[in-house]
Amino acid sequence: MFRKKNIHEFDLHGKRVLLRADYNVPLEKDGSVASSYRIEQSLPTISALQEKGCQIVIISHLGRPKGPDDKSCSLKPIARELSKLLNQSVLFVPECVGDSVKRATADMQAGDIVMLENVRFHPEEEKNDESFAKAIIESTGAEVFVQDGFGVVHRAHATTDAIARQIPAVAGLLLEHEVDTITRVMSEPAHPLMAIIGGAKIADKIDIIHKFLDTADIVVIGGAMANTFLKAQGVEVGDSLVDDEELDTAHDIMNKVRRVSKERNFVFYLPQDGVVATKLDKQTETRIVDWDAQVIADIEAYPRRPKAEASHVRDREKILDIGPFSGAFIAGAAQMVNTVVWNGTMGVTEVSAVHGPVGPFSHGTELVIDALVGKYGHRPFSLLGGGDTAGYVEERGMNDMFNHVSTGGGASLELMAGRDLPGVSVLWDKDS
Repeated sequence: MFRKKNIHEFDLHGKRVLLRADYNVPLEKDGSVASSYRIEQSLPTISALQEKGCQIVIISHLGRPKGPDDKSCSLKPIARELSKLLNQSVLFVPECVGDSVKRATADMQAGDIVMLENVRFHPEEEKNDESFAKAIIESTGAEVFVQDGFGVVHRAHATTDAIARQIPAVAGLLLEHEVDTITRVMSEPAHPLMAIIGGAKIADKIDIIHKFLDTADIVVIGGAMANTFLKAQGVEVGDSLVDDEELDTAHDIMNKVRRVSKERNFVFYLPQDGVVATKLDKQTETRIVDWDAQVIADIEAYPRRPKAEASHVRDREKILDIGPFSGAFIAGAAQMVNTVVWNGTMGVTEVSAVHGPVGPFSHGTELVIDALVGKYGHRPFSLLGGGDTAGYVEERGMNDMFNHVSTGGGASLELMAGRDLPGVSVLWDKDS
């Protein structure tokens, strides 16, 4: 149960609200919004505030600005996109504190929306500076703070922590939904539970790996992270991305896997084959390496298999995706479970395709998607963590095909691992 007050549990009628959103969205080369998913997810909160007659001042960050003049990180295109989605004017102010903000917000009426410039243009934001937080409140005349940016609540910054200590602070509808959904799935999942964990570094996912070793029935490791586990197991990985500093950690995890497997029915799966190439390029020559010497009959969806049987990765080759046998195993396992939590793609999905939407190293990820959306018959409850997984399904236009696609990357990982989120902890409790 979400234990913080939401916007329906505090008297907001007619008040000026400072809304912290997470509009850190991808942009096209021309500056337009490439994916509006995060913006769309904030609309229910904005609409609810408008129904209460609130004047809404929105703050957010975008990217990691090199300085206050970094136009590539301006929120101006975000304001345009929000205006289109709401079909109403959204006034953009090219600053987030000072006289220009005071003038822009002075005559706001019920339902009006003003969006301020990127808060990260000010170094005080990431320092959790109290004076900066107070300056935003003073400049905007905000009476209540609403936190709806789930993707930022794992960080104690000025607009997630310090600002919430100055005026009444409550949760937006998106934040409440994210925390409720992830907490429920992690604490009371419908078993069998399967966790699919990708990404590059073990260190980034170590806490949720241990969490799932304790709670899940099947744990699958994919992506570049799997290379470190494979090397720790003695598999030749060539020039693949490996986190050598985490080899001992991989050994420790495998020792825990052996202990857990003796105590209960449990499956820990590492890829048994992979797609390899010498460079990251959509037209590069690829081949499949079956380091477990599995016999594969159907590989039509994958790059052409070499004539000679291959069971090791050559020195100059990189493992860039899971292979067809591994993909088939994961997809098959997903047919036997009731809940799947997925965080991290299976391959280097950033490499675009020569023809069509699926890149040369995205086939493993596509197989997982097919399994989770019911293409093979069974459709388990699916929770997708943010980051590259959410980014990929957004790009493919598949968000609505999953039960929950989180808007938070690091925040979802922290919450899954059972850690407190500073930007949530600081909000007013329901019983306050």
